[in-house]
Amino acid sequence: MIKILLTTTSFQDTPGPHHDMLKEAGFDLICERGPLPASRMLELVGDIDAFLCGDDEITQAVIDKALPRLKVISKYGIGLDKIDVDYVTEKNIPLTFCPGVNHTTVAEHTFALLLALSRQLVPVATHASNGEWVRLTGHEIMGKTLALIGLGRIGKEVAIRANAFGLTVIAYDNYWDEDFANTQHVTRCNSLEHAIKEADIISLHSNLTDETRNIINQQSIAQMRDGVIILNCARGELVDSQELADALNSGKIAGYGCDVLDQEPPPANHPILNAKNTVVTSHIGSRTYESVQRQAGMAAQNLILALEGKQPLAQANKVPVKAYP
Repeated sequence: MIKILLTTTSFQDTPGPHHDMLKEAGFDLICERGPLPASRMLELVGDIDAFLCGDDEITQAVIDKALPRLKVISKYGIGLDKIDVDYVTEKNIPLTFCPGVNHTTVAEHTFALLLALSRQLVPVATHASNGEWVRLTGHEIMGKTLALIGLGRIGKEVAIRANAFGLTVIAYDNYWDEDFANTQHVTRCNSLEHAIKEADIISLHSNLTDETRNIINQQSIAQMRDGVIILNCARGELVDSQELADALNSGKIAGYGCDVLDQEPPPANHPILNAKNTVVTSHIGSRTYESVQRQAGMAAQNLILALEGKQPLAQANKVPVKAYP
């Protein structure tokens, strides 16, 4: 029987036809609550035929121990920064992923964080639940300038919604969609510095690479307007947590809304958790019933197709798939 290591919790926790797909395929499911560190992955692999994974650490050491039995990696979602893609490809392991399934959900969550910060919804609601009728004064977002750092699928969805809220939208991205920008009134910035200097609100939608790691740091924060709000539904490692916390506590940054941290789950003393004016959610930006079923269905189909030697719906590398007996 084919053994599948299934680690993504939203796949496991959300009902839907994706469960039936795996059941009908007759897989032996090894279920774990991810995201898993490399140390735990090393304990599990060796007699596993395929991964259906979330943001688990899949390093060279994990791959080496998983071989020769490992045949396919099906990534639930789009982020591949926790996977050593080059090494997976070198070892001829097909790697699939799920683009285009969660951009609406993450864009909506971005605005949920923005509105919560702008109108101080969390402290007001907390006071009310404690029986305290405290009336705090918030800010409108209409007329403010929103800088999108990254104008891919999610960034575009945020831009569309930003227009409806009356925001002025600017963006920085190396890969520019001129037609979309013209249609949605998005002004192109020629550098990250240009974007962050002009913004009242900064929303991060970049992939995590060596170039984008810690792009929000003491130096870039100094270039921002006083009282800026920063939103991050991309990757926690895009910001230097301690330097961002310092800027929040000093009042330089008015608020930080994030769905991701550089340590998940975070330790109790994580600097962002203890900083002023933060709204932190537990990596649920793509966790809606609608989005989970799209992602899970695609991840399950990718897995089954690849193991059958058929072309997956979306593949992140160019390793040919082979039927697995």
